[in-house]
Amino acid sequence: MNIVKVGMADLNIAKSPDHIRTTGLGSCVGVVLFDSHSKISGMAHVMLPDSSLSKGLLNVAKYANTAIPKLIEEMERAGANTRRIVAKLAGGAQMFAFTSTSDTMRIGPRNVEACRMALQEARIPIVAEDTGGNCGRTIELDSCTGMLNIRTVNQGVKEI
Repeated sequence: MNIVKVGMADLNIAKSPDHIRTTGLGSCVGVVLFDSHSKISGMAHVMLPDSSLSKGLLNVAKYANTAIPKLIEEMERAGANTRRIVAKLAGGAQMFAFTSTSDTMRIGPRNVEACRMALQEARIPIVAEDTGGNCGRTIELDSCTGMLNIRTVNQGVKEI
């Protein structure tokens, strides 16, 4: 078994028996897709909700609205079927308290909302979610079982 690492503003796929992992999810969202038949999984470490915020060369893995379609495309190319793919989300924390009520500063919740919307547009059901709060997370998906292991700072480990 190998561990495929996904960096910040990055995406990748893995096949059973490999695992796929990303670290340092704060306000970012880890989007995990899994096809239980082909045992192909994908992960995106989404930093921002919408690519309209992009300046310069576009990194499609950085934004929810571009990362999720690209991840689906990569999984299909590897043999996954979109009708069988399910999603799990983790992250999207509000890492800092602000006195302002400005929507701009709600990056974590906005990232979660944008990921949900992109998955809904792709007709991919979200089967489990561990989002919000104010703690960082590390996630690792088992490409054989689809089980997502979540290590949360000061809160321990759980599986969804």
